Amino acid sequence: MSAPAHPSAARQPVRAAAAAFIGTTIEWYDFYIYATAAALVFGKVFFPTADPFVSTMASFGTFAAGFLARPLGGLVFGHLGDRVGRKNALMATLVIMGVATVGIGLLPSYTQAGMLAPALLLVLRLAQGLAVGGEWGGAVLMAGEHASQRRRTFAASFAQLGSPAGLILSLVAFRLITTLDEADFLAWGWRIPFLVSAVLLVVGYFIRIGVSESPDFAKVLAKQETSEVPAREVLRTAWRTVLLCMGVCTVAIGGIYFTNTFMLAYTTQTLGLDRAMILDCLFAVAIIQLIVQPLAAWFAESLGTSRVLMIAAACSVLAPYPMFMLVSQATPLSIVAGIAIVLVFMATIYSAMAGFISAAFETHVRYSGISLSYQLCGAVAGGFTPLIGTWLSHQYPGQWLPLALFYSALSAITLVSIWGLANHQPRRAASARTVTPAA
Repeated sequence: MSAPAHPSAARQPVRAAAAAFIGTTIEWYDFYIYATAAALVFGKVFFPTADPFVSTMASFGTFAAGFLARPLGGLVFGHLGDRVGRKNALMATLVIMGVATVGIGLLPSYTQAGMLAPALLLVLRLAQGLAVGGEWGGAVLMAGEHASQRRRTFAASFAQLGSPAGLILSLVAFRLITTLDEADFLAWGWRIPFLVSAVLLVVGYFIRIGVSESPDFAKVLAKQETSEVPAREVLRTAWRTVLLCMGVCTVAIGGIYFTNTFMLAYTTQTLGLDRAMILDCLFAVAIIQLIVQPLAAWFAESLGTSRVLMIAAACSVLAPYPMFMLVSQATPLSIVAGIAIVLVFMATIYSAMAGFISAAFETHVRYSGISLSYQLCGAVAGGFTPLIGTWLSHQYPGQWLPLALFYSALSAITLVSIWGLANHQPRRAASARTVTPAA
């Protein structure tokens, strides 16, 4: 069956940006509903123990496993994206994510299937990790590489908008089912957001199939300049760039799971606040993020990406202290205001960093380069942030200062890395190697 005719070339940049936004929204919805369920449900359904701390840690362990699979997904789909095309890789990630998410919604509980239930949960979570590991880099490049050089930071930010949009959808889905009583919520209610993903999969597929291949990559194919093993070339010739890009992503990735996954468990379990109220607060914060990100990308494009990123990272080092002071007051307004302080700076970094790190790699290895950087960072900063936060709150009960210091450390890594990459890129460009045509 042949693909439908593509729209005119003039419309492709807009369509590519829209497809990147909608596709990543669906992928992140799938990923975030797992994060929400890991904080609220999975400990009880798949890891029931007498100690809620142990159950929560086990649940967050499967959450972390998805992040550990993300670098492999970045490696596999980065290879495909740099060898056969961005579009084909993105179509595959969308299907894998949708099938895995619906599968989670159909799993039996521990009481029904014993150890088989958490084992299957882990397998499907790993599949989610593989899919999202390949998704981010391809979506960023399809949006950015269709745009002009001057507009690439802003265009690439549309892929980043999928994160808050997916979070909003996931919070709405779980907020609707929290009206159920506890027994129904644990028995079947939590499954609904996962099963809805089947509809989103179909929608995303037909939107993405109408976007043409990236013009930049089409030129690489025409000149036969594809790399035989892109990831190997990246790690051999640009490993310093990969490390710096990982550092740039640290607080943007770790921070979102600190505020939306760990804080969900912290406020409901440590502070004893109502689950529905916290979901409402996180929903309001996600709306703020959705508004801030395109504005931040526009400012970065206008004022200079590295300058805006440096300012945001410096402010992010200081932001967790007023956040915890406000969250500790335990009112809806104080919680939203507190988390919003952190989120404004984190969202600024997240929005502008896609174009920033994309420019650090050459076209023929760019998918592999940014995917490895982002996903390796995700495996560490994203996967372990809720675990470290839970451990710190358990080790220092009633004290938020260790948690704030942990967040400041994530921000400091990003600040130093932005400065390092901004100074490293001119040197890298000056010494760029001659590309060898593929065999």
